[in-house]
Amino acid sequence: MIPQLATALPTISDDGLTYAIPLREGVSFHDGEAFNAEAMAFSLNRFMQNQGSPASLLSNQVASISATGDYELTIKLKAPFAAFPAILSFPGMSAVSPAAYEIGEGKFKSTEFVGTGPYKLAAYDGGDRIKLDANPDYWGEAPANQGIDLQIYASSATLFSAIQTGAVDVAYQSLDPNQVKSLQEEADKGSLQVLENEGLGIHYLSVNVESEPLDKPEVRQALAAVIDRDILRDRVFQGQVDPLYSLVPSVVEGSKPVFEALDGNVDQAKALLETAGYSEANPLTLDFWYRSNITSNVQAANTIKAIAEQTLPGILNLNLQGVESATAYENLDKGAYPIFMLDWTPDYLDADSYLKPFMDCEEGSVEGGCTAGESSYQGSFYFNAEVNELLDKQRTVTDPAERDKILAQLQDILARDVPFIPLWANKDYLFAQSYIEGAAVLPTSQVPFTSLKKTVAE
Repeated sequence: MIPQLATALPTISDDGLTYAIPLREGVSFHDGEAFNAEAMAFSLNRFMQNQGSPASLLSNQVASISATGDYELTIKLKAPFAAFPAILSFPGMSAVSPAAYEIGEGKFKSTEFVGTGPYKLAAYDGGDRIKLDANPDYWGEAPANQGIDLQIYASSATLFSAIQTGAVDVAYQSLDPNQVKSLQEEADKGSLQVLENEGLGIHYLSVNVESEPLDKPEVRQALAAVIDRDILRDRVFQGQVDPLYSLVPSVVEGSKPVFEALDGNVDQAKALLETAGYSEANPLTLDFWYRSNITSNVQAANTIKAIAEQTLPGILNLNLQGVESATAYENLDKGAYPIFMLDWTPDYLDADSYLKPFMDCEEGSVEGGCTAGESSYQGSFYFNAEVNELLDKQRTVTDPAERDKILAQLQDILARDVPFIPLWANKDYLFAQSYIEGAAVLPTSQVPFTSLKKTVAE
């Protein structure tokens, strides 16, 4: 983390409850209002009190936010939280001008932005175009360009055509594997630039541990063992994803590849199914659900089905069931799907954001599963009192080494109980025309605009 409106990382009290943050002087908002601790406190309190999604990111953790000096912000937490600095880097925590906004539920200004950054919002009507102009009064290094015009495309085909024809200078995300491969080939010829980075998004299977026969751990473990992630990477994605061996991707500190030993382990899958009572004489058939409107999910589901049929013929049969995303999200927490293929992008860059939103359960029991909480929202209904305690503990410990041990323990339990099966982690691909300088993808998967520059006239 690199402080920006802060001049240093927070000073944290010994009990982990109080964060004192020194703020930068001489900064102005886009409307000319001065930035100070009062303005920063206003911004964070507005984020919580306006009750937008995900206001709970902050409100669940924070007891109070106040200016304890002209340029000192003090935040007091309800309980120690090791990942709190990562939450403060969430884009919604941006400083906004107190003169331009109000605090109150529903008092949003979704087509306006008055911040402190290197660009001013010049035009946005809520549609698919956003115009940004360079801020001449920016406190930091001036952008290498005079502004950025953003175009949001409804389909990957349209974006693909736009970068090919030169209608856009830079294209990022939402391209299908075949389109990425085609653009990579153009980059090899020198007509385009391509930048590749390990992404933060993951794809996984949510397993309903309350539905028969998936209520048997051996069945869930067998399903995890039969999946060959290298085949998914090579045949479905043409090498454009990374195999995922935990819900926490390898680029995030604290990741442990607990599913690697199970990956494509057909002998173990067969032995586990036999333990659960399944064989050629008594085959196992499972309904396998996926989002039918996402091409990669359709291809991945068919590939997993083919792997099962080829490696465990007559023993494991997957009955594919496709459904539109909107319908799926409405029914996940109703227990409608025994297995469902989903994806996840974290709100903040910490292992906590890959574990708690999956394995945590507020209300439930071993007998009845999770009745309220994160795992029920995911359609898994997994309940484990020890996991709940460990999730809370890893948030509150102040010793990084101790926290890493707890994170490892949680991932070991994940591989043992298999309420979720990690599949692949996305890669980020950015394509830029040959005349663009300064194109980059950050480890946070963000593309910095300020470094972009055209070297020749259009």
